[in-house]
Amino acid sequence: MTQPRQTNIHRQTSETDIQLTLNIDGTGKSNINTGIGFFDHMLTALSKHSLFDLELLVKGDLHIDDHHSVEDTGIALGQAFRQVIGDKKGICRFGQATVPLDEALSEVIIDISGRPYLAWDVSFPTQKIGQMDTELFEEFFRGFVMSAHINLHAIKRAGRNSHHIAEATFKATARALRSACEFDARALNNIPSTKGVL
Repeated sequence: MTQPRQTNIHRQTSETDIQLTLNIDGTGKSNINTGIGFFDHMLTALSKHSLFDLELLVKGDLHIDDHHSVEDTGIALGQAFRQVIGDKKGICRFGQATVPLDEALSEVIIDISGRPYLAWDVSFPTQKIGQMDTELFEEFFRGFVMSAHINLHAIKRAGRNSHHIAEATFKATARALRSACEFDARALNNIPSTKGVL
């Protein structure tokens, strides 16, 4: 368990070309360019508060809209996460965080279960933040969850400002992921499941 859990992903389709490096035993360093300013801001916050090192370059069909770039980034990040988490031996498995940002309050609960499921209860008062459609946040999280094979519940507890709601949700996700990925010193050689496999 002394080796960093890290991987490289190259995902290319007719709509996007994504280069991604992920190290979940990092320090929160990031270098992110998706071509979507606010999305870069959110992914930087995700990296910083999870302590995941993330390098990400996305070339997408932004002349159409942002949808493919956002969704495919979620898929690629989920693929990378699933690779680096491996057989899940010794991890805490569960993580939960509630994060405020001014009037906004977001809660995220995660189970690295091997069973993908997204429960999304986050609404936004505006349709856009900068150039980014707020409906795309759910698409990002669904792509990530389905590819990572995790269970993630995201709940908006309070909020009137779309920027604050989104940022609190990404930061809560980061903190919950960090907790779930950490090693349990009392069970380093165990798979955290009564089934013996996740």
